[in-house]
Amino acid sequence: MYIVGEEEIEAIAEVIRSAQLFRYEVGQQCDRFERRYAEYLGIEHCALTASGTYGLTAALIGLGIGPGAEVLVPAHTYMATATAVIATGAIPVIVDIDESITIDPAAIDDAVGPHTRAVIPVHMWGTAANMDAVMEVARRRELLVIEDACQAVGGGYEGRRFGAIGHAGAFSFNYYKNMTAGEGGAVVTRDPVVAERARCAIDPCHFYWKGRSEVLKPFAGIGARPSEIMAAMLNVQLDRIDGIVAAMRAARDRILSGTHEFEALGLRPAPLHSPAHDCAAHVIFSLPSSDTARRFVDVFPSVIVGETGRHNYTEWDQVLMREGAPHPALNPYNLPENAPCRRDYSKDMCARSLEILGRTVMVPMDPRHTQQDVEDIVHNVGVAARVALGDLGPTEAEIRNASPIDKQKFDIGSGETVQVP
Repeated sequence: MYIVGEEEIEAIAEVIRSAQLFRYEVGQQCDRFERRYAEYLGIEHCALTASGTYGLTAALIGLGIGPGAEVLVPAHTYMATATAVIATGAIPVIVDIDESITIDPAAIDDAVGPHTRAVIPVHMWGTAANMDAVMEVARRRELLVIEDACQAVGGGYEGRRFGAIGHAGAFSFNYYKNMTAGEGGAVVTRDPVVAERARCAIDPCHFYWKGRSEVLKPFAGIGARPSEIMAAMLNVQLDRIDGIVAAMRAARDRILSGTHEFEALGLRPAPLHSPAHDCAAHVIFSLPSSDTARRFVDVFPSVIVGETGRHNYTEWDQVLMREGAPHPALNPYNLPENAPCRRDYSKDMCARSLEILGRTVMVPMDPRHTQQDVEDIVHNVGVAARVALGDLGPTEAEIRNASPIDKQKFDIGSGETVQVP
């Protein structure tokens, strides 16, 4: 959560005063946000839901993914990317990332099998996946593309908004995201049939309020509809998001330019596929080894990407144990339709990804950073790089006097924080 103020408080209070908390019949905030967000993305259909996880699930359901299908997911993403696939009855197949910490298009191409129906590129940590390459592979291999933009609200790729490039997209608005209502999510698409199926998944009874569809026979869904309170807050946050992202992008660019000289030592910015359009929620650096990454964060308390818990496939217990449902008869891993699918996992199956993650560090951005905060980060990155990479330049006094960002908590999006002294 970055910026929440009196405008959000007043918007929520107005909904409560009106006693119109239910989105149908009397509510206005959900419909208003869905219209505004679709327009913001340049896409035809947006449906709010209770979480980003269910936004992903609804997108997959909307596209007809189910038993007998494999869906490719990256080795580094919040585990919901994979569990959403399981929730539809399909099987996630885990593939490597590359140095950008996003899915490797070449790995997608290599992983496609006879039962592969879709791929979920993730705009991880607010950085853009290589969508031109992903879409080229998807067209050639006849794959559906579901963009997981849950960590990348407000960003885009080469002039197109995240979520509007693939066949469907999903967003999260939980506490850790660029735009927040505490919890919440959305599914977006250009296809009216996909949108109608997604809405039925979100609320199987929505047709009672909106009218029965002429193109869809309703089906039973779990239900995860939003409230007017959530949408009221999001309508205010939508007015803030461009300023938030612009501030983080400016800070990220200043830090990269200010630390360019350390590339000669081995501190290299992770590749950026669309730096002028992504969220810049983090500055991400690649180091030569996991040992140098450890030395870097020991000097400057930042984050080793491979140590962010459930974002790494090695921590996806439900997937690795193939516990895909609360009852064995419903477990996709036990369904006969999925017998031909690849269902075996191991913690070393994506060793290349683990090696990259172990030597990659990131410094979270915050739109409230002052110019001095940014200059302090530039200074600290330089000191940490010189120590980690063996340059004898900094003295002990320089290290002791490195300028931390006072009281700044580095949110790594996983429920953990690193407190800067």
